Amino acid sequence: MAAPRGALVDAVDALPPAVNPLALSLNEFPYPPLPAVKAALSTAADVANRYPEFLPERLRSLIAGRVGVDEEQVIIGVGATGVIMQVLHAVTSPGDTMVMSAPTFDGYPIFAQMARLRSVTIDLDVYGHHNLHAMADAARQARVVVVCRPHNPTGTIEPAEDIERFLERVPADTVVLLDEAYAEFLGPANRIDGPRLVDRFRNVVVVRTFSKAYGLAGLRIGYGFCAPQLARQLWTMQLPFGIGLPALVAVAACYDAEGQLRQRIRMVSAERRFLQLRLRSMGVYSTDGQANFVYLPAAGVPWHEVFDDSGLKVRHYADGGVRITVGTRESTRAVLRATRLALR
Repeated sequence: MAAPRGALVDAVDALPPAVNPLALSLNEFPYPPLPAVKAALSTAADVANRYPEFLPERLRSLIAGRVGVDEEQVIIGVGATGVIMQVLHAVTSPGDTMVMSAPTFDGYPIFAQMARLRSVTIDLDVYGHHNLHAMADAARQARVVVVCRPHNPTGTIEPAEDIERFLERVPADTVVLLDEAYAEFLGPANRIDGPRLVDRFRNVVVVRTFSKAYGLAGLRIGYGFCAPQLARQLWTMQLPFGIGLPALVAVAACYDAEGQLRQRIRMVSAERRFLQLRLRSMGVYSTDGQANFVYLPAAGVPWHEVFDDSGLKVRHYADGGVRITVGTRESTRAVLRATRLALR
């Protein structure tokens, strides 16, 4: 008779593998936390018997100082998804309308359903960009409108001036979620000045996360910032004791190791460009992605068969397109190998 398994053994078995070059569906960062971040998290374990702050005031202050806004302008969430739900709970009522692109981040249709909102979707153009004109028209009858920059799943970005023209057309009482989950992958010339934007447009909430470029997806740390009056309304939805102490020490350690993190981001961006170029050399078109993934439109290729048969885990979309997370060189080789075999 086999000995009973312990709870710890079962829990450890349930952990995802530290490195799986074929797991390319969730846009996870391919490297583990930096040594300094690991050390900080180890220290936080010593006080796991204590509650965190009632509300995450210290983390709020830390992020505000780095972003360049006042503390009262920042809200904290359990990942970017937590921030988005705080916004929806604070500013919408059941039956309100939420405008989003199609396709978009998988979470948005789910969030709309959870908040009992009516979803209005606007198709991307043939190059994977938002149709900002149509979205602004739809926003006139909406309570919330979502723009992702870089966009998920295509990785494309709209010029900053186009975003501002779009915001000028959106009614002042319609809240705009500017989802910048992948903003750290953008070069300086492509970034938007978030603090200046929310100062000019009081209905904009810029949403960011530590799950992607900072490699802390498992800790679930997100934040948003906006004009003070709107932020005070959103802060009323802050969950008491909702952000653990590991979040504070991990963010502080990441900020202290910013140079090392930037180097890792450059490595991932270089790998993305390498993958894009190699795919294009095989005649495979990808959108002009600027994040840590590439998006391949359908273009008559059965991507389901191409990648599922190879063991690769990628994200498929209803239009036939596929999003592939950029991982290590081993991951890239697996993607290229599967694609090459399919095109023979």
